[in-house]
Amino acid sequence: MIFKFNQDGNSQSKVSLSQKAVSWPIRHLQQAIGSLGDMWRTPFTSMMTILVLGISLTLPATLHLFVKNADNIVSRWDSSSEISLYLKLSVTEQQAQKLVRKINLFPEVEKVDYISSEQALENFKESSGLGKALEYLKDNPLPATLMVTPTQRASQASAAKELLAKLEQEREVDQGKLDLEWLNRLQAMAVLIEDIVIAVALMLCSSVVLIVGNTIRLAILHQKEAIAVMKMVGATDAFIQRPFMYTGAWYGIAGGFFASILIAVLASYLSGALVELTDLYHSSYQLERLSFSENMMLIGLAIALGLIGSYVSVRQHIRAIEPSSD
Repeated sequence: MIFKFNQDGNSQSKVSLSQKAVSWPIRHLQQAIGSLGDMWRTPFTSMMTILVLGISLTLPATLHLFVKNADNIVSRWDSSSEISLYLKLSVTEQQAQKLVRKINLFPEVEKVDYISSEQALENFKESSGLGKALEYLKDNPLPATLMVTPTQRASQASAAKELLAKLEQEREVDQGKLDLEWLNRLQAMAVLIEDIVIAVALMLCSSVVLIVGNTIRLAILHQKEAIAVMKMVGATDAFIQRPFMYTGAWYGIAGGFFASILIAVLASYLSGALVELTDLYHSSYQLERLSFSENMMLIGLAIALGLIGSYVSVRQHIRAIEPSSD
């Protein structure tokens, strides 16, 4: 509690703690609304700054969305990988069925599909269009095949390779095949894109800070004389800086919301193009968009960048403004 003394020497309360607790948020609310009004009085400058902030944040967020969907696609392909086991031509039907039962007991295996040599030949006749020519063959050159589907845990690249090596040790198996080269390349590309996203995000976030800082600098210079008068009558630097800090926060909020809307529009457009592409391959994939928490993180990041840019600017320029001694 703050006291002052009257003429009789008695102390009386000037401002109680409860009054301070009530007046503090009111003052901040007044300055926040006042800074919003200052932005409204310069609509062109404010709108240009918001658009630049939104576009600057849209690019890394869109790249993040691409990486997010790429990871989902890789995980789907990775979990559906199969191992092809080609049995020796000397393996009988009974031996093959016995091997199927044995492999089904492996903890890394979800299921095993058996394709006999006769069925493999029939499938090849239908797919190749050489049915009549293949009828002149005396012996079936195609071996029986086992299609082994790993469990979800064993579907990862390293685990699938270990399972393939284990299966190839069976004496009935002539050769095993697991084509992971394309998957490894895709995963390497995803890691590269993630690194690019981080680098681009850092550069664009730095540009956002500079943009907000320069906008606040121009606003400070525009109000230089008013700031000098406020300092002359006893206003503190913190009191003068507060409206400019709120201006930076407003820029961040508006820029973050604009970036979220722009990303949603881009996702809708790309989703339609993706549907047309997947239809050509008789497949389907729904583009995953930014979640609510990710949108809130984007807006929060924009607010933080706006506050950082305004803080750097006001700390440098407001301190340099001093009342004239004339």
